[in-house]
Amino acid sequence: MSRAPRSSEASSTTRGEPPAFDLVLFGGTGDLAMRKLLPALYRRFADQQLSPRGRIIGVARSDIGRSTYVTKAEAACRLHLGAAFDAKQWSAFAGLIDYVRVDATIAADYGALASTLGSRAEALRLFFLSTAPDLFAAICRELAAAGIVTPDARIMLEKPLGEDAASAERINDIVGAMVGERQIYRIDHYLGKETVQNLLALRFGNTLFEPLWRRGQVQHVQITVGEQLGVEGRGDFYDRTGALRDMVQNHLLQLLCILAMEPPANSAADAVRDEKLKVLRALRPIGDAEALLKTVRGQYRAGLVGSAKVPGYLDEPGVSAGSRTETFVAIKAEIDTWRWAGVPFYLRTGKRLQEHLAEIVVTFHEVPHSIFDGPFSAQTPNRLVIRLQPDEHITLRILAKSPGEAMRLRPVDLALDLGESFKARPLDAYERLLGDAIHGNLTLFMRRDEVDAAWRWIDPIRAAWAADGTEPRVYPAGTWGPATANALIARDGFAWHDEE
Repeated sequence: MSRAPRSSEASSTTRGEPPAFDLVLFGGTGDLAMRKLLPALYRRFADQQLSPRGRIIGVARSDIGRSTYVTKAEAACRLHLGAAFDAKQWSAFAGLIDYVRVDATIAADYGALASTLGSRAEALRLFFLSTAPDLFAAICRELAAAGIVTPDARIMLEKPLGEDAASAERINDIVGAMVGERQIYRIDHYLGKETVQNLLALRFGNTLFEPLWRRGQVQHVQITVGEQLGVEGRGDFYDRTGALRDMVQNHLLQLLCILAMEPPANSAADAVRDEKLKVLRALRPIGDAEALLKTVRGQYRAGLVGSAKVPGYLDEPGVSAGSRTETFVAIKAEIDTWRWAGVPFYLRTGKRLQEHLAEIVVTFHEVPHSIFDGPFSAQTPNRLVIRLQPDEHITLRILAKSPGEAMRLRPVDLALDLGESFKARPLDAYERLLGDAIHGNLTLFMRRDEVDAAWRWIDPIRAAWAADGTEPRVYPAGTWGPATANALIARDGFAWHDEE
């Protein structure tokens, strides 16, 4: 395999004049490109955060030309941007777009891409791999063989990275043979969300919570990512993946890391990622019989989501008959560190659930002794709720006296509405991540050892499920998952936040 010369460190552009770039989107006609990536790039351009000397080159197997691709991209941006779409801005942005037909597995096709890229010494070259992960290795091999990977090129890898620890290691070996680790941007788009950034600010920009952020003060933590959608025409992909690999291995574990990590020495990329890695390595392993006690897997059946009837998972196009792929996962995770020993972290995610939401709930211990008497003095624990989507806000629940003569305590929410407070449009996750990749900021991207540690915690759970041989628990679409998920947390005397 040919190997591009490696600089000691990928060049990083300070925030100033946006750098010239060539961004190659593999999977350029796919759902992610049309729904997220192109609208995010358009908004960056409209905000004057992309250089007019940039190029966005869509790459896919479809035999279409540039004109058809631009028309398709415009329709997608109009749909997904709504009132934010501006025809005049689009006309300027469309001038950056090009298209090349490439079958990722055919070496000869890469010659057309090399010709389109040409030789622009001033342009940073980025390759965004928005394809199935089993194509990552082939694409990287052919890019290297075609000689179009420049010394400071950057490779952006969409999740999931592999299907287990071994396949992820193979992909990382191939990509790592082509470019240096600091040129690899492994994406978890949850890390680009505005409220996740605010979680970092909340923890490390304020002294208020640090003394409380530990065992003895925190009773338990819940992380929920719920989707009302089903597999949405991706049945064949999802049936090979499942909720554990699609959501827990990346999104939920990354949120857990940010919640549980120790304060880094500074905000440099590796300082932050070093601390996240320590959390992943401190996760108590779950395997064999223990996995059946600390995890729940479910699969949705036909039901009502809102007022709409939806089919069951086994009736979705592309799903194998009798599939045992899980569409729901709940896990009790434990972190063996001085800060978190004895504090359970409950992770939950699923498709066709009652609500579309992503939230973190930190429940603190009750006061050690109540000084209030009477029927209205029941103590409700303080609770911090961090909502990531659909509306981004942070709420702290405290107890206050209700008006009147009697000492009646009731919960009151102190709420921070981020949109209302700052009166500014928050960056979409992909806006932030694409901008950071162009500017060389690795903080919000996963490092190789993080990916490896996450898979090594996930793989024994999958192995235990396979050895058990039982079917996933059934739950009706439009509910919060199987009843056994409630039993999982109830065994410790708690309830899911939405069930209280």
